[in-house]
Amino acid sequence: MKNKQFLILTVLLTIFTFTLGTFAQDHTRMGLPEGAKMRLGKGKVHKYAYSPDGSKLAVASSIGVWIYDPQTGEELDLYIGHTSEVNSVAFSPDGKTIASGSGDNTTGAGGDTTIRLWDVNTGEEKRIIIGHTSLVNSVAFSPDGKTIASGSFDKTVRLWDVATGEEKRILKGHTWRVSNVAFNSDGKTIASLSRFGTIRLWDVDTGEEKRIIKPHIEKERVYSIAFSPDGKTIAGGNEDGIIRLWDVDTGEEKRIINAQTERIASVAFSPDGKTIASGNWDRTIRLWNVDTGEEKRIFKAHTSLVYRLAFSPDGKTIASGSEDNTIPLWDVDTGEAKRIINGYTSGVQHVAFSPDGKTIASGSSDGTIRLWDIAKSDQKRIFIGHTEWVSSVAFSPDGKTIASGSKDNTIPLWDVATGEEKRMLNAHTSLVTTVAFSPDGKTLASGSDDNTVRLWDVATGEEKRILREYSMKSILSGHTKRVHTVAFSPDGKTLASGSSDNTIRLWDVDTGEEKRIIKADTLLVSSVAFSPDGNTLASGSYDRTIRLWDVDTGEEKRTLKGHTERVHSVAFSPDGKTIASGSGDGTILLWDFRSRADD
Repeated sequence: MKNKQFLILTVLLTIFTFTLGTFAQDHTRMGLPEGAKMRLGKGKVHKYAYSPDGSKLAVASSIGVWIYDPQTGEELDLYIGHTSEVNSVAFSPDGKTIASGSGDNTTGAGGDTTIRLWDVNTGEEKRIIIGHTSLVNSVAFSPDGKTIASGSFDKTVRLWDVATGEEKRILKGHTWRVSNVAFNSDGKTIASLSRFGTIRLWDVDTGEEKRIIKPHIEKERVYSIAFSPDGKTIAGGNEDGIIRLWDVDTGEEKRIINAQTERIASVAFSPDGKTIASGNWDRTIRLWNVDTGEEKRIFKAHTSLVYRLAFSPDGKTIASGSEDNTIPLWDVDTGEAKRIINGYTSGVQHVAFSPDGKTIASGSSDGTIRLWDIAKSDQKRIFIGHTEWVSSVAFSPDGKTIASGSKDNTIPLWDVATGEEKRMLNAHTSLVTTVAFSPDGKTLASGSDDNTVRLWDVATGEEKRILREYSMKSILSGHTKRVHTVAFSPDGKTLASGSSDNTIRLWDVDTGEEKRIIKADTLLVSSVAFSPDGNTLASGSYDRTIRLWDVDTGEEKRTLKGHTERVHSVAFSPDGKTIASGSGDGTILLWDFRSRADD
């Protein structure tokens, strides 16, 4: 959920023997929700825009709008307020206002489908614009700054009055999601792009459709469009590695540039209109001469496809975004990376504290496991091996081993010190949803989409026994839908399980009897964790909340809110003073449990 907002809170806290008061004021504490102490990771990158004077770079992310100094790479601010991921961002022509569009990136519908206007100088929210019924995928200011155009998954383009926030006009005609909108230079025409490559040109004053530009091939996907600075040409990059240039007045194709590469995900004109940059699925950025169609330069550095480009106002720098979650700033003349903005990650599926409380392990939707140093907020190591997204991670009690579960149906055991795979546990026939070590470290419990919970001997890697959820002979029976999470109590006598049936069940490990059912009364329970004293159970849910439960009574003690996407994982620090939560918004939030436990 693309809700990218969090409210700033400065708190002194202690993680083990360290206090956040010793940290410099940096991005880990910008825009935190109430009760949260720190954030690891900056979310997922969606789009970005330079300010007109080139002094700021705004990045739309899964948690909010980040503001950077492009010269130094320093984080200047974080605008939070959206309750879903921020998918689009644009500066007003005078550079004083930023517009951001939001929506649920999982389904495209629901969530926060607003447009918000921010004061660049103060970071304050100036206005909320409501009207779209689905994800807002693109926003653009008119050249005079008085109108905003927005394109949405609801297949409409809407025009808004910046001063009042009122809707001026709805432009309907697209039969697929609108992925891109742009004004031409005189502000009289808007171009909009839909999913399968149809570009529609609209008269801003009347709302009438002036022209439809269709690709030559039926349902050819055009992924990005851009007006030339003089407004006379539109460029579009398609799935076959072709850049097409169209005449705005006639709709005729002026030129075809064959990039001879994989899909072109983004195109951008240089400010002087002489160069087109293309971001490509072959991990390159290519510069093309607009007049001749010849290739001028290739930038090679990204480790994944390039899906977003932007020229600086002076035309000397290009910012690029990639699925490798970095934003390099390139020197146009030399092709060298001048600076790299990083810290962004794919969706965090699961987090776990190391036994000494100094490290957090996170499993990601990109199939990696990352270790984070809490004191420095730095990434220490990446474990690579899974071929699908990582659904669960767990440290052994001695901190020397990490177990991870994945959609690839496997459970590797990793050596924390070296990052090497020690052992592979294979038996599940479907997604491994959860893994947990027993307190003595001798047993690993795993849950799966194949409707089983399996117990493993950690020393040998052999399966000890299977607890079948749906069998009448099952030791642990009761859940009516997939089990997403399991956790042992500190004394090892109780196992907690969370499910899509919106319940948490507590089981006696020795007898297999159900001790208690906690009805979460929320969306599916994705993660559970016991506090070190065993008195509290924390649960994460797809409703974006973390809930704290009394283990003895099953009553809810508190709800923590702040994530903008589904909460996939929760974990207590060993001293019980901090809760970590990982979310699909690409961040890990740390919460002060002590200040809220006894309220």
